[in-house]
Amino acid sequence: MAENSVLRYDADRVSTLTLNRPDKLNALTPPMFRSLRIHIEDLMHDETIGCVVLTGAGRSFCAGNDLGGIASRESDSEEEPLPAHFQAETIDALERLPQPTIAAVRGHCFTGGLELALGCDLIVATESAQLGDTHGQWGLVAAWGMTVRLPERVGKATAKELMYTARRISGAEAAAAGLVNRAVGDDDLDSTVAEMATQIVGNSWDTSRINKSVLADQAPMTRTEALAYERSAPYGRPRDLQERLSHRR
Repeated sequence: MAENSVLRYDADRVSTLTLNRPDKLNALTPPMFRSLRIHIEDLMHDETIGCVVLTGAGRSFCAGNDLGGIASRESDSEEEPLPAHFQAETIDALERLPQPTIAAVRGHCFTGGLELALGCDLIVATESAQLGDTHGQWGLVAAWGMTVRLPERVGKATAKELMYTARRISGAEAAAAGLVNRAVGDDDLDSTVAEMATQIVGNSWDTSRINKSVLADQAPMTRTEALAYERSAPYGRPRDLQERLSHRR
């Protein structure tokens, strides 16, 4: 059902969004994107959440877009077809969330699934996970941000290799290439992500949000402009500055 296609669970100031189509390796459908967008828009203004984790139910993060639906040109049977660029704009919205975001990747993470993961600030994968851009294998062209976000992660040369060859790489190789922040043992993913999220929410939320905003704002700037922008303190000081300083050891 569409309302259960992406689940949200909040605990300890962390919100976990789970792609919930495990029998199809969480292959993406229009109802999933609608559900994901609703959760993202709710989180955009949720001051009780300090970190967001995106993961997949079952043995995979996300195998990509639902190719069966594309091949048969199926429309969303439950609702009107998605507006143009809805999927891409949903990933843009994920990227703009004020909270730090972590993609927790196990199993498959291909094409549209990889584009979702790239919309997060941090990516943690199991060493055995398989990541890749398989657009070329199916005669598809990236439209959700792959040509921008993948080179930002790994550099243009490595991005071209991955895009041209459609080669799958392991989580361990992805960590070596800088595609993911960490690769961990298969049994350690949940605990590693939980520890990372706990560290994030234990620090100043304002500091994290300001850093995230400044980094995004600096993207089109020259290095000189970016340095000057940082010094201008465009978002002011964190609201908990004095409280945290008063409790220093």
